Amino acid sequence: MLGGGTMGGGIAGHFARAGLTVRLADASAELTEQSIERLRQRSAGHVEAGLLGAEALRAEVTASDLEAAVDGADLVIEAVPEDPELKAEILSRASRATDGIIATNTSSLPIAGLAESVHRPERFLGVHWFNPPEWTPGIEVIRGPTTQQKVVTRVVKLLRDVGKQPAEVADRAGFVSNRLQMALLREALAIVAEGQTTREDLDTIVRSTFGFRLPFFGPFQIADMAGLDTYVGVYKTLERDVGPEFAPPEELVALVDAGRVGAKAGAGFEEYSDQERDRLLLERDRHYAALARLLAE
Repeated sequence: MLGGGTMGGGIAGHFARAGLTVRLADASAELTEQSIERLRQRSAGHVEAGLLGAEALRAEVTASDLEAAVDGADLVIEAVPEDPELKAEILSRASRATDGIIATNTSSLPIAGLAESVHRPERFLGVHWFNPPEWTPGIEVIRGPTTQQKVVTRVVKLLRDVGKQPAEVADRAGFVSNRLQMALLREALAIVAEGQTTREDLDTIVRSTFGFRLPFFGPFQIADMAGLDTYVGVYKTLERDVGPEFAPPEELVALVDAGRVGAKAGAGFEEYSDQERDRLLLERDRHYAALARLLAE
């Protein structure tokens, strides 16, 4: 693990608790030792709070300088700040000191550009972890223009083995999650600027309505359960009263015109038998009821 901030240390700790041998290197020996100590304190705090069992304190992450840390490693993850020049320097050094897979943890920088600094870039890819890395299950796996498929396959398997939920995405700036997040924040800022609500009430609306459903279902499944014809109607209202940017997407209109209006009709974005539809709706209600009870505690 290269980079010992909150993200780098959190990733290192997660792998160590999964039973893997982990070495961490920061910009200097002093910073590396400080990163190790912060990781120990963080783990102790999680144990004290009951978030981790006492065995977490036995997970070891050793300190090293960069070249020694990557020597013989099967996987190297660079997790320094989002500075392209800094990442390029670290990736260049690391890739010349090991034959292992090289990965960059980045939330927005295209992999193709970073790959130019990597020796033998066919073993290079992106892995976008999310804060806090210990608890957030999803990880975007980004294949660069020269990345071999076997490298992607190995990393995806490793991430699943340590309890994560990797998803492969294309190499475009911001990838998928941040493109969606930035679109949401852009609209949130516009709504508040227009005086439609306050920041506090907007946060409440997001948390308690569609955000309440997102831990269990993505936007396509939620739309299928709600009804795509309903969505087209909402888009038309927004187009009329807010602006042309809310015109109903052509793909959505085509599905509705074809009678694929969602789970209730047996087909929307996906197809559903009566049994599959009933099972999905029951699963939805169970999840929502359990979360509602948890939030009420």
